[in-house]
Amino acid sequence: QVQLVESGGGLVQTGDSLRLSCAASGRTWTIYDMAWFRQAPGKEREFVAGISQSGGSTQAADSVKGRFTISRDNAKNTVYLRMNNLKPEDTAVYYCAASNLAVGQSSRRQAYPYWGQGTQVTVSS
Repeated sequence: QVQLVESGGGLVQTGDSLRLSCAASGRTWTIYDMAWFRQAPGKEREFVAGISQSGGSTQAADSVKGRFTISRDNAKNTVYLRMNNLKPEDTAVYYCAASNLAVGQSSRRQAYPYWGQGTQVTVSS
């Protein structure tokens, strides 16, 4: 099993930046792709960004391209989401996800069997 714990969320103002972290533990050697999703109140959970095992390939949702960057440090078993120029519509609970397969940084929730508990990001206008 793999356990994921997110951190770094908080309350910020429009235009501010945040960096989320997700630390993996357990059978970390089985982790391939990782991703960030988010869920706003009353909305479906949506894909934000994904990264391959090596970190050499990434994908991002159109809504965050140019503002959010996903990265990982395999020595620390940690994946990051750097969020710049935050907007009120970025307000959501952000979840870290991991797969034990190479899923091409899939945007499908079903591709990731492991999930963290989430961290709240609130952007005030």
